[in-house]
Amino acid sequence: MEFLPRPTPPAPKWIMGNVLWSAALTAFFLGMLALDLGVFHHRPREISRREAAAWSAAWIALSCVFGIGLCFWKGSESGVQFFTGYILEKSLSFDNLFMFTVIFDSLAIPPRYQHRTLSFGVLGAIALRAAFIAAGVSLLAHFRWVLLAFGALILVAGIRLLLRRRPPPDPRRSQLVRWAQRFMPMAEVLEGSFFVRRNRQWLATPLLLALVMIEFTDMMLAVDSIPAIFSVTRNSLIVYSSTMFAVLGLRSLYFLVADFTSRLRYLRVGLGAILIFAGAKMLVGNYVEIPALISLVVVCLVLLAALLASLRAVTRDPERAAGCPKAN
Repeated sequence: MEFLPRPTPPAPKWIMGNVLWSAALTAFFLGMLALDLGVFHHRPREISRREAAAWSAAWIALSCVFGIGLCFWKGSESGVQFFTGYILEKSLSFDNLFMFTVIFDSLAIPPRYQHRTLSFGVLGAIALRAAFIAAGVSLLAHFRWVLLAFGALILVAGIRLLLRRRPPPDPRRSQLVRWAQRFMPMAEVLEGSFFVRRNRQWLATPLLLALVMIEFTDMMLAVDSIPAIFSVTRNSLIVYSSTMFAVLGLRSLYFLVADFTSRLRYLRVGLGAILIFAGAKMLVGNYVEIPALISLVVVCLVLLAALLASLRAVTRDPERAAGCPKAN
């Protein structure tokens, strides 16, 4: 840890240089998503845990290959920043998993239709997060005070996460759902599509309502997770790649651990601690430089401690763990 004077950093020169690489990554991500949705799952069906584990392993392997390649291309510091950002975004994405479970349960969406809904939800998440990242990079390049604003926002979000004790609200009672049901004619049956035609009229199905709720939830959670990644690095390529690799592995991770999300009692505490650390790092960044390797170790240790504490609680009191409310 090194104490530094308050510098006035020049505008980063790598922003435009990373545009082509970000575009190539976007094409790769969209191609993988289209392959997954169009080739392997053209018919609605339930995703097995073995298949979800295989896809999760594939995305983790691709992420590791990219991170190692980044080490050779840009240096070890860039590689460490990528892995730190990837683990940070991956851990924060568990908040999305909790809400996906609540949304699907509240709308009674069968497992065989959940994959298609999440796949289209990821398309929206790619566009939304890319816009958030571009806006964040641009703001940080021109306004130094934005870094302090991001740090304060993340710090408050972490404290709120630690203090939150109530279960997530019922999505069916949200203003978004009421607005959608008011302005969109709704069908009460599920036929594997977002719209059905009845008596020469197109009606929205509960799948479309679930998709809208997933996109809205991701937008709300991205307000916390995207600023957090800037506590690791301001390099647009690393921010974008680590975030997108974490988001695209989210679908397979959901089908792998959806049954266990309610048992991770202390994960919310760990996520809150990680956000507080990220926010504090951004607030003191002009005075104290915390190396990326230390950030990586802190994030990994906090996440590991939260997972081990949750597993220990399940082992000691399985009935209480099974009946605890889903966290948010």
